[in-house]
Amino acid sequence: MHGSRNDVPQPGANKPGNDIESENSASELSILRDVLRLLPNGVTVQDDQGRVLLANDAAITQLQIDANAALPQAPRRDAALEAFRTGQPMVVEESVDREGGRQVFLTCHQPVRIAERDVLLSSSADITGQKAFEDHLFRSAYYDELTDLPNRRVIEHRVNKLLTAEDTSGFALAFLDVDNFKQINDYYGHAAGDALLVEMARRISLNLRQSDMLSRISGDEFVLLLHPVQDQEEVSEFIRFMLERVKAPFFIDGSEIFASVSIGVSLYPDHGRSYDALRHNADIAMYRVKNAGKGAAAFFDDSMEQEVQARMKVEQSLRLAILEKRFCCAFQPKVDIRTREIKGIEALVRLRDDLGVIQAPGTFINLATELGLIDELTHLVLADIVRSIDLINDTFGHKTTISVNVAAKQAGNREFMRPFAEALERTGFPKRFMIEVTEDAFVTKSVFQDEILPILREIGVGISIDDFGTGYSSLSALADITADEIKIDRSFITDIHKRPRSQGILRAIESLSEALGMTVIAEGIETHEELAYLQAATKIRYAQGYYFDKPIFLEDLKLATPPRSESRGLLESRPAQESRSGYSRAPGYRR
Repeated sequence: MHGSRNDVPQPGANKPGNDIESENSASELSILRDVLRLLPNGVTVQDDQGRVLLANDAAITQLQIDANAALPQAPRRDAALEAFRTGQPMVVEESVDREGGRQVFLTCHQPVRIAERDVLLSSSADITGQKAFEDHLFRSAYYDELTDLPNRRVIEHRVNKLLTAEDTSGFALAFLDVDNFKQINDYYGHAAGDALLVEMARRISLNLRQSDMLSRISGDEFVLLLHPVQDQEEVSEFIRFMLERVKAPFFIDGSEIFASVSIGVSLYPDHGRSYDALRHNADIAMYRVKNAGKGAAAFFDDSMEQEVQARMKVEQSLRLAILEKRFCCAFQPKVDIRTREIKGIEALVRLRDDLGVIQAPGTFINLATELGLIDELTHLVLADIVRSIDLINDTFGHKTTISVNVAAKQAGNREFMRPFAEALERTGFPKRFMIEVTEDAFVTKSVFQDEILPILREIGVGISIDDFGTGYSSLSALADITADEIKIDRSFITDIHKRPRSQGILRAIESLSEALGMTVIAEGIETHEELAYLQAATKIRYAQGYYFDKPIFLEDLKLATPPRSESRGLLESRPAQESRSGYSRAPGYRR
C-alpha cells in the first residue's frame, strides 16, 4: 500500500508503559493497514492536485497507479475535481478501458479534512458484471433478440414522443408482414426462417435515416417509422425501392429463397393522431394488400375501414353460425368414368345463413381458418356425416368411401389431429373415411407425415392428396408420401383435349402414381370432351365434376330420389347431361 511515514520519535517514547501502548498501537496500525490493503473495493486518498497520498491494492489495480512513484498522479477524474470544488460528496459511475473490455466502477468521492489538510477520500466498487446483467435485461426488454431491432415498446414510445412535440412534422408509419412465412418455415426449417428474418431486417434497414426506426413487433411482422416526410409521393418512392430489394433472392444455408412483404402505410396526421390509430390503419392497409395478391404496398383510405366493418359483421355471423350449428354437408360423388359406378363421396361443407340461403365455402372457409374456427367446423362436418350415415348408405351404398377435407394447417396440428382421429375411430366405421389434405401437409419432415399419418393408418383411415399441382408440385416428393389417392387439380383437366403440355404433365403424374400404388382422381370434369380424352388417352378410372353431378344435399335427395343399389350407384338412372342441366359452376363450390 502506497503512503508516507513520519519516523520522528515522540516525547515519552522510551518509558516502559509507553512502550506497551506503542506496541499495541503499532500492532493495531499494522492490522488496519493490512485490512485497508486487502479490501475488495478500491480506496484512495488524493490531494487537491490529484496526487495520490494513499491507495490500497484494489485501487492500484483499478486505476493502474504506479505504486513505486513517491506521489503518483491518479487518472483524470472529473467527478473528483467537482467534489473538491463544491465540497460535497458525489457518487458516480466511472469506466476504465482494458484490453479485455471496459470495466465499470461505482465510486464515492468524499471531501474530508485530515491533519489540517483538505483531501479527497474515494472508494470504488467494481460493478462490471452487474452493469452487463443490467444491459442484458434492458436489451431483452426493449430489443428483439433475433434481429437486434427495437421492439414494439420502443417504437410506440418514439411515436408518442413525436406526437407530443410542439413542432411535430409529418411522418409515416408502415406495417410490414412477410408473405407466406409459415410455408417458408415448414419447407426450409425454422433455422433458415430465422436467418431470413435477420437478412430481411437488414435489407429493409438499408438507407434509413438516423431519425427513422425499424422495429420487429412479432414473428414475421415489422413496423417502420419514417420521420420526417414531406408527402405521400416521397414515402411511395422509398417503399418502392425497398420492395425491390426484398424481392431479390435470399441465399441461406445453400438454398435460394424467394420472399416478399406486404406493406400498409398510414400518414400523420391524415390517417390518425395517435400511435394506436396509425398502427391500426396501417394494419388495415396491409391486409388489403394481402387480399389483393401480396408483395406490394398500399396507403390507408377511409374505404378500407368500411371493409373492415363489413368483415367484422361477417366474422360475427360466422361465430354465431358455428354456435348455432347452422352448417350442413353436400356430397359430390367420385365416379368410375367407365362404368359410372360411385367409388366414394366427398363431404363439402355449406352454411345456411339467417334467411336459410345456402352459402358456398368460398364465402367463409378462409375466414374460419384465419379466425381459428376451422377445427370446430371440421368436427361439425364429421358429426353431420355420422348423423346422416343411414341415408348415405341408402343413397350411395355401404362400401363407398367418405372423404373429409382437412386443411394443411390442421394436418400439422397435434392438438387437433389426435382428437380428430379418435373421433373418426368412435364412429365405428373409420375404414370408410378418406382424409383429403393438400401437398403442403407433406412438405419436408412434417408433423403430419411423421406423427399423425401412422395414427390414421392404424385405424384404417385412407389418405388423399388434394389439389395436386397447385402447391409445391414436386413429383419426386411423391416417392416419400404414403397416400392412397392423388387428386389432380382441375386446372390441369380443363380443356385437357386441347392442351398438349397439360397432357404430358398428366401422363407423368399418372405413371408415377401407378408405380407408387396410388389411385388417381381427375377433379372438375365439366365437358364431354374432357371426359372423352381421359377415357381414350389415359388409364385414369375415377373423376369428380359437374359433368356427373353437382354436390348433393341428402335432404333433397331423400325427397326426390329412391335408394340406389350398392352395385350401380346413384348415376345409373340419372343421365349426366340432365344432372348438370340448369347449374352454373360457382367459385369455391368445393371446400
